[in-house]
Amino acid sequence: MSRQINRSELGQFLKARRSELSPSAVGLPETGTLRRVPGLRREEVAQLASISAQYYTRLEQGRLQASAPVLTILAGVLRLDDGQRDYLFELAGKESTRPRRQKDQKVRPSLQRLLESLTDIPAMVLGRRMDILAWNSLASVLITDFSRIPQEQRNYVRLIFSDSTVRSRYVDWESMARDCVAFLRMEAARNPDDPRLTALVGELSVKDPHFRQWWAGHHVAHRAFGTKAMRHPVAGDLILDWETLSAAGDPDQQLTVWTAEPGTPSCDGLRFLASWSATDRTALRQSGTA
Repeated sequence: MSRQINRSELGQFLKARRSELSPSAVGLPETGTLRRVPGLRREEVAQLASISAQYYTRLEQGRLQASAPVLTILAGVLRLDDGQRDYLFELAGKESTRPRRQKDQKVRPSLQRLLESLTDIPAMVLGRRMDILAWNSLASVLITDFSRIPQEQRNYVRLIFSDSTVRSRYVDWESMARDCVAFLRMEAARNPDDPRLTALVGELSVKDPHFRQWWAGHHVAHRAFGTKAMRHPVAGDLILDWETLSAAGDPDQQLTVWTAEPGTPSCDGLRFLASWSATDRTALRQSGTA
């Protein structure tokens, strides 16, 4: 089979795979407008892959030879399984270096017990891509009720950009959002072949112009502590120090806690929030709704 025939077949293969995906399946909003053909448009695939629409169009038309990094990104965007991914690389005449499959993360039992024992300190466990693996009651009250969010959507960066409740908690939202993008950039450097990370970046790039701009800036960050000004509808304004500790047995799991300097209004506010949360939970249990 000649190279030109391979390119043509590769284009047809890409077209067939995008026709099988709905916008909602890849995190894109449904516009309600009638589509002439099923599945994703070329422009949408290009946006998710962070490449130009012209580049992707030429690739699908068999007029362009794709690089291995672009093929890797497209395999993630189009949700290709291992066999389909190998076939895509074979058509392109590239060596397929299949990424190591990562197991779904689960919080360690000892870390879960530690979370539950921290009744006066908001705390959560973040995993790869800043996925939210676990949290305690006070973190849920301080930030948002994480239990209401579907597990596959439970990612802190996604919530910072798409959840109005989480967004409103940060007085300087832009600073927090920029930090999250920089942290995610560092994660991308560590795990460049992570398809879920690729999909998350593609989703947020399409949905939010700020994310798209800051991601293109290629800024990175790796900080384990800091201070954030927060605003809570019950506790009021809070200045909280945050600290991130890596789990000894799994460095991809990190415990993040928020504390306030003793004797400050923020410390009083955090104590009040803990008391208010405990009273609220007691009332729910007594009413039989929790």
